[in-house]
Amino acid sequence: MPPNHCPLCQNDSVFFHTDRRRSFLRCSACHLIFVPQQYWLSSAEEKAEYDLHQNEAQDPGYRRFLSRLTVPLMSKLSPGATGLDFGCGPGPALSAMLEEQGYNMVQYDPFYADDPSVQNRRYDFICATEVVEHLKAPKQTFEQLFSMLKPDGWLGVMTKRVRDQEAFRNWHYIRDLTHICFYSKKTFTYLARTFNAGLEFAGDDVLLLNSQKDESMNNKPNPIRK
Repeated sequence: MPPNHCPLCQNDSVFFHTDRRRSFLRCSACHLIFVPQQYWLSSAEEKAEYDLHQNEAQDPGYRRFLSRLTVPLMSKLSPGATGLDFGCGPGPALSAMLEEQGYNMVQYDPFYADDPSVQNRRYDFICATEVVEHLKAPKQTFEQLFSMLKPDGWLGVMTKRVRDQEAFRNWHYIRDLTHICFYSKKTFTYLARTFNAGLEFAGDDVLLLNSQKDESMNNKPNPIRK
């Protein structure tokens, strides 16, 4: 793929911003903002950054942070539903919180829980908390996630959203060198339409995508809920 093509929708992109360490491009179609590959960290450098994270399952502050996703998500789920904690990290706190509420959880992380067999199953819901901003191949990853959802399944995403160019310049989120993809409401609306999914923005950094119940719905417009 040419270096200026969007890694999500593969359309052309244009210059958006630069700082002292990296440049950022924005897709003209889906509005994804992304960092060109030349600025990516190596896998070893990336893991070294994640190893510094101290996100313990019993940390009250971290549990409050994750509850911004778990609370609206649980209101959509049936008792005993099975979920995947995608990108769970070294301490799968989100899995622990949901298991406490009676849900069955499976973990996957390319660095800490790299079990490819989890990709051969289908789930009632999938959580991706602070994950999608790290994706090197977002198109392929979202295709994979939706393929693992059961009909009427839920994909819960937590990531900070882009507001505008001025706010982006001073945004702390772009200073993390492991963050290489940045999404706006327009980007998530594109994703919902691409996968014919319902979309609900459940907070400033939380959204829920709902896969369709059956194939007969594929030609119907997806509901977008604010």
